[in-house]
Amino acid sequence: MREFNYSKIREQKWDSDILGYIAAIYKEAGKQEQYLKQRPKELEKLVEIAKVQSTEASNAIEGIVTTNTRIKQLVEKKTTPRNRDELEIAGYRDVLNVIHENFDTIPISRNYILQLHKIMYSYMNNPLAPFETPEALDRICEEYNRVIGNMEVEPLIAIPVFIHDFLCIHPFNDGNGRMSRLLTTLLLYRNGFYVGKYISLEAKIAQAKDLYYGALSQSQDGWHEGCEDTIPFIKYLLSIILAAYKDFEDRFSIVETKLPAIDMVRKATQNKIGRFNKQDIRELCPSLSISSIESSLRKLVKSGELRREGTGRATCYIRLK
Repeated sequence: MREFNYSKIREQKWDSDILGYIAAIYKEAGKQEQYLKQRPKELEKLVEIAKVQSTEASNAIEGIVTTNTRIKQLVEKKTTPRNRDELEIAGYRDVLNVIHENFDTIPISRNYILQLHKIMYSYMNNPLAPFETPEALDRICEEYNRVIGNMEVEPLIAIPVFIHDFLCIHPFNDGNGRMSRLLTTLLLYRNGFYVGKYISLEAKIAQAKDLYYGALSQSQDGWHEGCEDTIPFIKYLLSIILAAYKDFEDRFSIVETKLPAIDMVRKATQNKIGRFNKQDIRELCPSLSISSIESSLRKLVKSGELRREGTGRATCYIRLK
């Protein structure tokens, strides 16, 4: 079995890109803490949006899909699953809820990871074999807990290394990719980085999943010989985390002052380039109802600030000013 020794991470010389990402993420995390004190109610509405996006995106990466309406209903538990894909989506939703509500009481151990995986597949009729490589999973959990507990390694370095090793070990017969993204959220929460609660990290990964697979592939070359270079994956995951914090800051800039609905929507459209739809605006204006957003968009079209294209679900808008 391959040896794992996370203490060696301390000896690694990190380049300016990685050090820059870490410094920027800590800065943004500090700003987020202040933002949450100022507008907790408005920003809390981002949580439900992020849950829907995370559940949809993480499953879609693996080809598990349903309609936008059904995803929202499933996440809000307003319907029951109709097919295999929706059963898997419902399981992911349940694990995400467990992490959101109990992250501080979920240790990083093989048994707890097994429990989370079991919840993810709890709606399926054919339970999967739990583990192919329990010893390796035990080992990376032990190493992660040791270096974090002893404060030997920066958490923003240890987290990508753990996730990278989890994906290389590939402990389950199915569901490793989705479990890795759930574990990323759990590890970030446990280390005080809560951005995934408000901005979907899974959605950001899904937007350019080729980069995700490319970074993982680069980092996995030679892994079994023990000469892996995790730097591409570390850089990739840190860039995703930082981008999510920047998105959070953009959303806060719109809700930080009390504005009439049309002014809030106008401000949100000014953050968009190219075509966008009302759901894009809803993400930026979580305190507004859909009807208020639709009304404001109509007014902005009438005033010549926006151009509307398409009809029905295909309706989109383009900023003209």
